[in-house]
Amino acid sequence: MEQMDKKNEELDLEEILKEFGGSAADEDAPEADISLTEEDFDEDVVVWDGKPVVRDEKPNTLPGDTVRLDEITKEVRQKVPVSDQTITFKPVTENTTVFKPVTDQTVTFKPVTDQTVAFKPVKETEYEEPEYVPPQVPKKEPYSDGWEPDYEDPIGPYEPQEPLPFRPRSKMQELKQKLVTGPEKRYYELLEMGVGKLQLAIFFCLLVSVLSVVTAVMNAMGHIPGDRMRLLVFGQLLGLMLSALLGSYQLIEGVGDLFRLRFTLNTLLLFSLIACLADGVLCLYEVRMPCCAPFSLNMTMALLSAYHRRHTEMGQMDTMRKAIRLESVAVADDYYEGRPGILRGEGQVEDFMDNYRVPSGPERTLHIYALIALVLSLGIGIAAGVMNDLTSGIRFFSASLLVSIPAAAYVVISRPMAILERKMHRFGIVLCGWDGICAAGAKAAFPLTREDLFPTGSVKLNGLKFHGGRNPDQVVAYATAVMVADGGILAPVFRDLLESRNGYHFEVETLRHYPNGGVGGIVNGEAVLVGNLSFMEEMEVRIPDGIKVGSAVYAAIDGVLNGVFALNLTVTKSADLGLRNLSSYRTIKPVLTANDFILTEKFIGNKFNVKTRRMEFPERKERNELASRQIDDEASVVALLTKEGLAGAAYAISGARTLRSSRNVGVAVQMMGGILGLLIMLALTLVHAEYLLTPENLLLYELVWMIPGLLITEWTRSI
Repeated sequence: MEQMDKKNEELDLEEILKEFGGSAADEDAPEADISLTEEDFDEDVVVWDGKPVVRDEKPNTLPGDTVRLDEITKEVRQKVPVSDQTITFKPVTENTTVFKPVTDQTVTFKPVTDQTVAFKPVKETEYEEPEYVPPQVPKKEPYSDGWEPDYEDPIGPYEPQEPLPFRPRSKMQELKQKLVTGPEKRYYELLEMGVGKLQLAIFFCLLVSVLSVVTAVMNAMGHIPGDRMRLLVFGQLLGLMLSALLGSYQLIEGVGDLFRLRFTLNTLLLFSLIACLADGVLCLYEVRMPCCAPFSLNMTMALLSAYHRRHTEMGQMDTMRKAIRLESVAVADDYYEGRPGILRGEGQVEDFMDNYRVPSGPERTLHIYALIALVLSLGIGIAAGVMNDLTSGIRFFSASLLVSIPAAAYVVISRPMAILERKMHRFGIVLCGWDGICAAGAKAAFPLTREDLFPTGSVKLNGLKFHGGRNPDQVVAYATAVMVADGGILAPVFRDLLESRNGYHFEVETLRHYPNGGVGGIVNGEAVLVGNLSFMEEMEVRIPDGIKVGSAVYAAIDGVLNGVFALNLTVTKSADLGLRNLSSYRTIKPVLTANDFILTEKFIGNKFNVKTRRMEFPERKERNELASRQIDDEASVVALLTKEGLAGAAYAISGARTLRSSRNVGVAVQMMGGILGLLIMLALTLVHAEYLLTPENLLLYELVWMIPGLLITEWTRSI
């Protein structure tokens, strides 16, 4: 009977296990209140939360969704062996639950809060589709079999990028501040004074000179009645005073120079006026023609000199105030083969403002001569007064002053510079004083860079042609690698071409430069040669007859021609004018400092149509040394450039040389004329030939010496 009862209890236990197992068939079955103890099972079975569990087996899942540790009986805990790895649990309470393993560390759990992460049972979690990770494809060698480039951007037409000028903002602000406080301020001062009054004064003074000459010639020809002679003399004296009034500014400057203990042409003009006025008063009593015509001509030329100086200064200040960059042209000692070099570097506003008004050497020489001429004229007048009378002495003194300084002597300094400045203003050039001009006059070497001959943007790709069966992208990549490593004017063109084709960039090993117009290197383990046509022929690379192009770059890989890159090298107007200008001077030797293999002597001669025998083509090592030379602090600054291009630097040097020659020769010629005039006056004094001192003869003498003087001042027009 007892055995039947146990059997019934076992059957009831299976139903209970099915119920707690969560099967779908027993979800709605009512719960049974059955109390089980450990005594009802074997030794290997224990009761866990009122349910039988085998001692040696660890269930994969516990029955139910919640494990109640507080309902485990004391008997089960006593029969579970305790070891060092056993963790004891205390019942869950509302306070913090602490369980202490049999180790030195204690883990503390806090009660559940709003920030606690709750885990749902597996059956309540949503199913997430796993993310697909494609397998990695091994990277292939570029331009190998089966290799395809990754086109990140669509391939478009080749368009060269415009250069981005680098001009730091701080330096630009500093430059503009100096230009505003210096050249721009002076420009508006000169603009306020203007040149209109000077032009009117020149016109009326020249008119007085012409009227004086006409009346003097009419008197010499006997067309003036005797009763009108005194009126004519009075009119000539009034014309003399009117000329002095028109040139009063020049006379005031002459007085100021005396107070500053300087003697200039304006000072000599002041003494000439005094002597001529004294002689004119005597002419009224003696009824003879005064020296109005030659004095008015001298005053006209003095006013013209003032006009030239003001116009030149306004043009220079206008050039400087519009500048956005300043590049200096200076002369450095011992640059190439013992010759000084014309170098270019960063310019300063002070290089011009501190030196442009300093008197030149010929001007100082002319001023010294003017003082000597005054002394000699005074001596001749005294000698004439002693030998004849006071009237004769005054007459010889005034005539000697007029012929001692011919009229052209007043413009031999200012006129060449005024003519030269008009051309320099178009090229953005200002000369920086006489010291720099003299330094530019010696034999010098002029370094030519790649930017001088072919500025950025003047070299473009005109076409491509591939040979040999290689991948065109590989040919472009190999050629670009060599050209970029060489670093010449063609490097940007090939770099842009490679980027437009989304090509692969390679590194070059053992780069080598050849003196016959080419460069080579090892790229990706293959020998690559890039050069012109003659270079490829010398390297025994076979060139088909139909693709021999003069302005092209040839690329050969492993001795086989694979690509021809036709180029369009545009000769800019600045480079053409600059190189022609430099080649026309025997004392200036252009020296090529660019290392581009395409810039050979033959190529430059054909492209620019110049005689290259006057140019120098040093070795590559020497070119690098010359290109790295910088301007010293002690170098003489010849000019400042406000515009880019070779023409500016070339015209600055040639203009300075021509200006120096024009001034030196002009002053020398006018001094010779003045000395000869003084000798003539001395001879006339000794032979008592006072009757030859007529206004017509004096004017004719000045006009004769004016012709060579004006022709010499035209030299600067021909640069």
